[in-house]
Amino acid sequence: MALPPPRTYVDVHILQTVPPANLNRDDQGNPKEAYYGGVRRSRVSSQAWKRATRVHFTERVPEQDLATRTRRINGALADRIADRTGLDTEASARLAGALLAPLKISAGKKEGDTAYLFFYGHRQLDDVAALIHDRAAELVALDDTELVAEIKQLPVQEKFSTGHPMDVALFGRMVADIPALNVDAATQVAHALSTHAVELEFDYFTAVDDETKKGEETGAGMIGTIGFNSATLYRYASVGLHQLLRNLTDQEAAVTAVEEFVTSFARSMPTGYGNSFAHRTLPSLVAVVVRDDQPVNLVSAFEEPVATSSGIAAASARRLAREYATATRAWGDAPAFTSLCHTFTDSGQTTELLSDTFGEAVTFPQLLAGLRTYLTDTVKQAA
Repeated sequence: MALPPPRTYVDVHILQTVPPANLNRDDQGNPKEAYYGGVRRSRVSSQAWKRATRVHFTERVPEQDLATRTRRINGALADRIADRTGLDTEASARLAGALLAPLKISAGKKEGDTAYLFFYGHRQLDDVAALIHDRAAELVALDDTELVAEIKQLPVQEKFSTGHPMDVALFGRMVADIPALNVDAATQVAHALSTHAVELEFDYFTAVDDETKKGEETGAGMIGTIGFNSATLYRYASVGLHQLLRNLTDQEAAVTAVEEFVTSFARSMPTGYGNSFAHRTLPSLVAVVVRDDQPVNLVSAFEEPVATSSGIAAASARRLAREYATATRAWGDAPAFTSLCHTFTDSGQTTELLSDTFGEAVTFPQLLAGLRTYLTDTVKQAA
């Protein structure tokens, strides 16, 4: 299959203001932080937001186009074999173990577990189970040596090496024991970082014992503290369309995967202490930039922390626009496509600067539609 230009990157830039929250905890239970530009910033790890994005992604994409990450792949395969053949649990587990044995995935501490999480596609596992569908009863009757010999003739590794689901194609897969099963990720996600300095605060709370009789006992049933902060975050991710096409080998699926990733990255939120803070917000700004040279993270716009008594989000948007314009002018690498969605309503400097830099703002559905049209045309021209 023909590929688009050697490099086609879809950069996603987001500004999002989060109220008091503890989205992503460190080993002390406090919000993760980082020093940048000489001051302490709020930070949400890339792993945390990738997980949130993938969970949101799974709610929108058909199950057969998705993957599961687990140590219990043996059990998942055994369940599929049992459902398709009617074999009992013990026989299905034996066949599942025999099918996975040629992969030589290191065993975990618990029986039936792998030593690490394995990211497999639902359709891929169905295809492996289908290899023995018509011969299950015959294979179960063989002794261990004969069973191993028969299984070796089946293309088990091939089934895991092709037909990758969208989330494996996007986020990649690493199998230390079997390099042939590795999938290079098409997506890079940066740690979210506040555009300004933050201070760690603590919420002192108590819980009342409802059964305590009035007058007999005073005080709280429990006392505790939760660390939190609030911040306007700069979030960045990039999708390599060329790598995604190599992983999926399907042009329409690749374009759909980009569209769904942008949607889920923009709308997702890590759930840490969600019930305590109800911190879900929507971004103030989403800018999509398609480049054919390299991904460009614009976090340098905030190396000098935003310092303002009000309007941190708007000030951050102006900083982002200026950084983008400066980088484009200095390096002479104008992007192939840009689209912008934002919620700023002032008629002054912010909206005008954003429009001059990224183009006129559109709604988020219009941003997605425009991106899909551009990427579709790009892959068609390369075909």
